[in-house]
Amino acid sequence: MEVITQNCTATIPHSLKEHFPLGETLIFDIETTGFSACNSQLYLIGCIYFEEESPKIRQWFAETPADESLLITEFFHFIENYHYLLHYNGSGFDIPYLTQKAEFLELKGSFLHMQSIDLYKILSPFRTLLKLENIKQKTVENYLGITREDLYQGGELIHIYHQYLKSPSEENHNLLLLHNHDDICGLLLLTPLLAFIDITKEQLQFIGVELCDYPSFEGITKKEAYLSFSLPSPLPKPVSFAREGFYLSMQGTRGRLRIPAYMGELKFFYEDYKNYYYLPLEDTAIHKSVAEYVDKDYRQRAKANNCYNRKSSVFLPQFSRKISPCFQKDYKDKNFYFEASTENLEHTMVMKEYLWDILSFLMKNNIPKKLGNNSPT
Repeated sequence: MEVITQNCTATIPHSLKEHFPLGETLIFDIETTGFSACNSQLYLIGCIYFEEESPKIRQWFAETPADESLLITEFFHFIENYHYLLHYNGSGFDIPYLTQKAEFLELKGSFLHMQSIDLYKILSPFRTLLKLENIKQKTVENYLGITREDLYQGGELIHIYHQYLKSPSEENHNLLLLHNHDDICGLLLLTPLLAFIDITKEQLQFIGVELCDYPSFEGITKKEAYLSFSLPSPLPKPVSFAREGFYLSMQGTRGRLRIPAYMGELKFFYEDYKNYYYLPLEDTAIHKSVAEYVDKDYRQRAKANNCYNRKSSVFLPQFSRKISPCFQKDYKDKNFYFEASTENLEHTMVMKEYLWDILSFLMKNNIPKKLGNNSPT
């Protein structure tokens, strides 16, 4: 087994220092000849660790298949005093592979003492927002303008490793180490994207809301709302996203969300319709305690679909009945609204909840149902 230790020339992004203590943090990646821990070989583990805030690279390379057990044993011994493990889809591949491989070879070693930080999982909900075709590591590196010397995909190196085992050469040796080197260095340079881990309801700070007029293409004056908010960590690049009339933009630590308003008449439906009467001539419902004073010829027992009051105002869309009173165009309409009243717009907690609901709606279709087993490197 060969152990290579060298300095890392990459600059440590400030975002990594903000989120994790460097002395307790490892960045790692593995190289294998297949996806099954029982039927393939682990031939390389690489990691970045930090000494007095200077990044160092250590790689364990299996020069022969017989080195595999020693490689795993040495790696698990090395990580014993570290608490944070940063990786790219390591939850889907690297960590399960190493755990199963150790069990298969009856070796001691565990990741249970470490907190796992999977940048792949963190970025998954934001794929469309970032306008990325996919979120493979090299794709994301290109997005941030990160360049690498390595020109190979992980799968292409399997053949090169088999060639190396048959006839070791310095060229193939360097190609194998370079790919892993660029993976872990690239991951270090991707850590500014940890800012996305802070985009949560708890971390967002609502700043304010404006209700503005704008002229439509038809020459009609309409209204739209602008919700402003701040992020706890600066994003590495400006992002913007439009969907179904909504427009989100974020730059640095500032964000702005544009929401189309509805101007006109909507209906508020009473849930306990059995306690109401419907007045056909007035097209409204009133409580039975008041309806007893109305002539029986001008009232009828309310049904669920006509037990409402009408209101003309400016409304904002919502995706549940969270903000009350909740309005609809008709009883079966699945689109909900609340009035853009001064009371609602000036209620910070209400608007913060509303902001998060809209952001969740914009991103919800981007969250994968299940991470694949294939390493996206």
